[in-house]
Amino acid sequence: MIRTTALALLAAAALTAPAGAQSFMGMDQVSFDAGLGVTYGPDYMGGDDGEASPWFILQNLTIGTDEGEKQGFAVLPSFGYRGDRESDDIDYLEGMDDIDRAGEVGVMLRYINGPFTSYGTLRKGFGGHDGVLGEIGTKYRYDANDKLTLWTAAELQLADDEFTGTYFGVTPGESASSGFRSYDPSGGAYAAEISVEARYMLTPNTSLMGKVSYGRLLNDAADSPLVQDKDQPSISIGVARRLNFRF
Repeated sequence: MIRTTALALLAAAALTAPAGAQSFMGMDQVSFDAGLGVTYGPDYMGGDDGEASPWFILQNLTIGTDEGEKQGFAVLPSFGYRGDRESDDIDYLEGMDDIDRAGEVGVMLRYINGPFTSYGTLRKGFGGHDGVLGEIGTKYRYDANDKLTLWTAAELQLADDEFTGTYFGVTPGESASSGFRSYDPSGGAYAAEISVEARYMLTPNTSLMGKVSYGRLLNDAADSPLVQDKDQPSISIGVARRLNFRF
């Protein structure tokens, strides 16, 4: 399962900003890491078998001016992507319906105070699920030297019953074909996650990225008969470019 929160609309605004524009939303430059890598983690939410999948890197957005990163509040777009779940590929889920790939579109409210960043997101899904979901979290940034930057983060993930029903529920029809008991989970906090991320600059614009995270399913999601393991660790590594756009 792949999940990523991106800020592509802001990048698009940077790309389309007219030459000579003095500022946009109170800043004159925006930069972020974009690249590709690989993630090794559970084969589905609640699975206990490991699986490698692509890691689409689009993160560490910095909004600023020539004086440095812009502090305080910002309202930004938020996007997500979730891979499909094919029951034929997972022996434990035999008889369950497949879930298509899903896109998510919404908004992020972010607050930066020195090295601390707090945020909340809200997104609507389409495709594989039609639920509403989001995250509340905080990150701490530590610049070890001019090449190595570390982030530690803690996040609570929330969703409505449309989302939890899609990924953790069992309909009567699925119960008959799979042998799982029928299960209709409620919405709310469905997972919590802590992580450590590192970026090592190989060149001024190219970096080696790494991330280790530990997630745990909560509440009705954790009690689903589909869940083999509530603990959901993962490790990711990839290469990214630092893209910078000035207005």
